[in-house]
Amino acid sequence: MKKIVLSLAGVLAATAFAPEASALPLFARQTGMACSACHFQHFPMLNSFGRAFKAAGFTMVGAQGKIEGDNLSIPDTLNAAVLTTMGYVKTNNNGANAAGVTAQTANSTLNTPQDGTIYVPGTNGEFSLFLGGRTSDFSGALAEVGLTQSGGIGAGLASAKFPFMVPVGDMHIGIVPFTTDGQGASYGFEYLNTGANAVHTMLFAGGDVNGSIGTTVSAQQYLGTATAATGAALVANSDLGFINITKFHGVGTNNLGFANGGKLGSTYIRVAGTFDVAGWDSAVGVQSWSGVSSDVTALLAQETKATAIDGQMQGTVGEMPLGVYASYATAPVASTGMTNLYNANVAAGATARKAIVVAAELGFMPEVATVGVAYRRGTTGAGNGVDGDNSILLSASYKIQQNLLSQIVYTKQSGSAWNGIVDGGDKQLAINLAVLW
Repeated sequence: MKKIVLSLAGVLAATAFAPEASALPLFARQTGMACSACHFQHFPMLNSFGRAFKAAGFTMVGAQGKIEGDNLSIPDTLNAAVLTTMGYVKTNNNGANAAGVTAQTANSTLNTPQDGTIYVPGTNGEFSLFLGGRTSDFSGALAEVGLTQSGGIGAGLASAKFPFMVPVGDMHIGIVPFTTDGQGASYGFEYLNTGANAVHTMLFAGGDVNGSIGTTVSAQQYLGTATAATGAALVANSDLGFINITKFHGVGTNNLGFANGGKLGSTYIRVAGTFDVAGWDSAVGVQSWSGVSSDVTALLAQETKATAIDGQMQGTVGEMPLGVYASYATAPVASTGMTNLYNANVAAGATARKAIVVAAELGFMPEVATVGVAYRRGTTGAGNGVDGDNSILLSASYKIQQNLLSQIVYTKQSGSAWNGIVDGGDKQLAINLAVLW
């Protein structure tokens, strides 16, 4: 049971809800620019230009032609892109039962995660179609459609957002209606690379069987903030940062309908500042989740309470690009008679679920290859002296092409929460490939 509690949130976020890719050739086609114009080191991380493109609502057009008329300005081509992920993953989970008998001992023909497995689109790998781009001078759209079943989730709309961002002086101000099956309330608008939104981290979570990749590079993702969500974000952005005030409901693309209703009972607030420190592109921010969301399909009401602080610095050491990222997040125990979507612990002795994360990635071959490291010191919230949940991550990535990224990621988890777990699962090796076209 303890093993399930430790892994469930990570597995759901990394496997069942495949994250939206942030490096999309559909935007390269629209702007006539290479993927590297918007990304720091490699996708999915954004640089200052990528942040500006996103803040303007995906409206920038370059070499591509436009169809224009009275109150009309759209690209002359419907832009699309496809994402596939594939790879190999192996953990030390031997499938042992409470008595320590492994699955192979019980039945020599059984396979377990320690045997390793290849994943491709349709078997936990992603195969998604993206449509989007400019819809007017001040608005855009982005939608992801899963083309095959992944992690038990059938094909269909995975996420969609529709930014209406009006230029006001040096700012963009607007509203972003959105829905997502697994990006959370921050999906409406976010561009820091700290994991404030699950997409924007130094690693994509392909092959993350035990959920340790995403939860080691981001404290917010350790809380499991990448949930289903539907709502609208009110956004104001400038060169100094942005403010995002979102009202949302904790259901996603296939669960919200007129018959069920869906009061936007939860509130998400994000404030982030961007600035320069001796030539380093830097940012700090805070996040707050509050309120109650009703799951109309399960007839449950859940609190959505959490807070986070994060920051980043992106620059160069010598001629090598370096990104440094830090985050802290905490989710309290729910009120009596309720559960907290970001902290499921309700038993006697339960405490806040929280984590602090520090991560860094160095481009030892600029624009080609990187090495990375991350450390998480976490508390599951189970209390009673068995909730220490720490992790260390080592990574390497190689950009085969700007739209083909390979990575190797090793994670090792430790702490009192892992004591007495007989089937292992605290170690994972993942070799991943993401292809965009």
